Amino acid sequence: MALSGEESSCLTCHGDTGARNRMVQGGYLKSQGASLLRDIANELRKPYNHPVLTVQGVHRQLEALPEEVVNAARHSECVDCHNPHVVEKGKPFRGMQGRRVGNLITEIENEYELCYRCHSESANLPGNSSDKHAEFKTTNPSFHPVEGEGKNTVVISLKEPYVAQKKRPNEVSQISCSDCHGSDDPAGPKGPHGSENQGLLVLNYQTDDERPESEQAYALCYKCHDRVSILSNESFPYHSLHIQGRMSGQDGTSCFTCHDAHGSTQYTNLIKFNENVVFENAAGKLKFDAQGYSARHGSCSLSCHGVEHDAKDY
Repeated sequence: MALSGEESSCLTCHGDTGARNRMVQGGYLKSQGASLLRDIANELRKPYNHPVLTVQGVHRQLEALPEEVVNAARHSECVDCHNPHVVEKGKPFRGMQGRRVGNLITEIENEYELCYRCHSESANLPGNSSDKHAEFKTTNPSFHPVEGEGKNTVVISLKEPYVAQKKRPNEVSQISCSDCHGSDDPAGPKGPHGSENQGLLVLNYQTDDERPESEQAYALCYKCHDRVSILSNESFPYHSLHIQGRMSGQDGTSCFTCHDAHGSTQYTNLIKFNENVVFENAAGKLKFDAQGYSARHGSCSLSCHGVEHDAKDY
């Protein structure tokens, strides 16, 4: 396994039906258990995946995560997320180290702590990646509620059972990384092994500019945020104009143009401009000014689609 990668052993049970049947015939797996397993190998072959099958020979037995070596090769092995010797049903992270308690690193308790092993302070983060721990911090002006509940007391567009602040047992005020990242097949294996959707997302999220708005284009956002509410401008008076575009035929812009789905270290309302689409205005300004966390008022100073915004308020 040290030479070939442990996935070849893992996938004898967690691969396709044929591989599982051979394990049953060999007496290594009970038929009842085999019927409950899903094909993770198929997930790992999807266009967007953790590179378990494609990157081999770089995992180190005693490597530290987050990675401390700048030029270390990025990789993902089964054992980077699972401890196969001690994991058990209901305790998927058992045996995995990664939670910081003072100066100590202890066993992981929350899913996001597992993700942070590779997607936070790693010294070898790719140039197009960002520190997700920094983006989800509850001290930020805004963030999706992964580490804790969000700062807004009310989020108008949320669909049941999602709420800004939990008051009843059946309400949901916090989400996990796997609510957004995982298999595009609802019946597929749990976890972010692979997906047909860009970003290894459970649902489609169109991030390109000037594309038609549809329920499918922003399916990931509309999973929690009511499309009718958004397009009715209940939370922002120009949502519809931005997302759907103008009647003259110009298509709208993506939610991604103005929002970072993880969090914003600068602004409220998850505002973070995509600077491939949004530029400084003639006065050299590119910023958003909010008027309170809950108030639906603010102003933008920027240039977007040739339209100058100079402290343009709403």
